[in-house]
Amino acid sequence: MRLRHIEVFNAIMLTGSVSAAARLINITQPAVSRTLQHAEIQLGFPLFQRAKGRLTPTTEALALYPHIERLFAQLDEVQRLAANLRTASDAGELRILSVLALSYEVLPRALKRFREQHPSIAVTLESLHSPQIMTALLRQEADVGFAFSPAVHPSLTQETLADSRMVCVAPKGMLPRALLRNGSVALHDLVKLPVVGLDSRDPVGTSLSQACRQAGVGFQQAVVTVQTYHAALAMAHHGLGVALVDGCTANSADRGKVDLLTLEPHIPVPIRALRFAGRPDSVAVRSITRCMREAIAEMD
Repeated sequence: MRLRHIEVFNAIMLTGSVSAAARLINITQPAVSRTLQHAEIQLGFPLFQRAKGRLTPTTEALALYPHIERLFAQLDEVQRLAANLRTASDAGELRILSVLALSYEVLPRALKRFREQHPSIAVTLESLHSPQIMTALLRQEADVGFAFSPAVHPSLTQETLADSRMVCVAPKGMLPRALLRNGSVALHDLVKLPVVGLDSRDPVGTSLSQACRQAGVGFQQAVVTVQTYHAALAMAHHGLGVALVDGCTANSADRGKVDLLTLEPHIPVPIRALRFAGRPDSVAVRSITRCMREAIAEMD
């Protein structure tokens, strides 16, 4: 089928008649009829059954139509992109990927600032694990990613936005008052306490495991092991155990339920902006990266 055949076929499927299809795509009724006839001759089977001025799709037409719908959705995307490139204006789309920990406090603050500066840019945000973010960026399925992990592929660039650190979040009443007065806690202070475990494959979980080995500390078996830092925070909120999380997640803590303490030794959690190296940064990417940096600084 040629593109003109597909356009006429789609218009008839949407409207149910030649006359309505002609009005929809702004051509004459005879032109619609001729194009439909040519399409059916080329295909070798009828697309519609004619009865009382109405066209009823055949089984073959119904089988074709979902694919036609997807094609038109893709054509709409092409038209939107072409319009944005033609106008070279602020209008466009920004596709952001982020680890979940940055999606609760930091990104909403950054996006509020970004939207004030670029109200016409459509923003999509998806929260994924770090390896998924890198894979999507390599496939150019997004414009920028925010994560704790370093870029591990030569086709990705990274920019450190801030150096956060791991924080101890303890349920109220679980830590001795002396530690609370001091405002900090060492890894060895937590050895006999219930601790919420982080997935060792996670970059922050890996850093924690390395720090424990270097300090010669081994925690009792974790009360529960989680894959996200906010899940660890939720466990602490409900009194299950101590959560060791990044500073951005700790900013979401309910101070009425938990105590926040500095964790020693210092375990860095760099916040990075990841991008595909083969494509120049757009104005929108540079702007959201700057807004993220400013949002993180405001929360310190």
